[in-house]
Amino acid sequence: MEKAQIRIIRSKRKTVALEIRPDLSVLVRAPYWMADWQIRKFVDEKSDWLYAHLREMEQKQKLEAARPKAAPLNPGELQVLADEALRVIPERVQFYAPVVGVTYGRITIRNQRTRWGSCSAKGNLNFNCLLMKAPPEVLDYVVVHELCHLKEMNHSKAFWDEVGKVMPEYETYKLWLKENGWKL
Repeated sequence: MEKAQIRIIRSKRKTVALEIRPDLSVLVRAPYWMADWQIRKFVDEKSDWLYAHLREMEQKQKLEAARPKAAPLNPGELQVLADEALRVIPERVQFYAPVVGVTYGRITIRNQRTRWGSCSAKGNLNFNCLLMKAPPEVLDYVVVHELCHLKEMNHSKAFWDEVGKVMPEYETYKLWLKENGWKL
């Protein structure tokens, strides 16, 4: 691994933060008042952490690049999946919401590259139409996962406990998505 390119962005913030970018460069966010030597010292102090995470990210990118990609769907195929998702997913959300013990806002179906679902602070739910190509229990897991975020907006132990109350075998479906989701 080569030496990482480091870029500094100054703002009104009070603390310093490091961010590893997808191009494996490092972004340092620092307050206006912090001297350059203080920023260099901070980066030097974090160099072990930084290089460990850079190596890890580089390895993940190599694995991702080597993994075969699913054939892209044409617009007609995507529309069929989206229409099916608009019919099926709201039914599953309606079924599981009382089981989880939550109410929800709007449901949106999208074709996302990196997420199976998401939940907003306002209680709106988003789902990936490609879930229609997954086994039904995997779809249900994603629905339960997002509904549990209405109770816990994080991935803490409390969150996973909520998911486990509704779906004790959730880890099986989580693993299925990790291993097979790229095929969808």
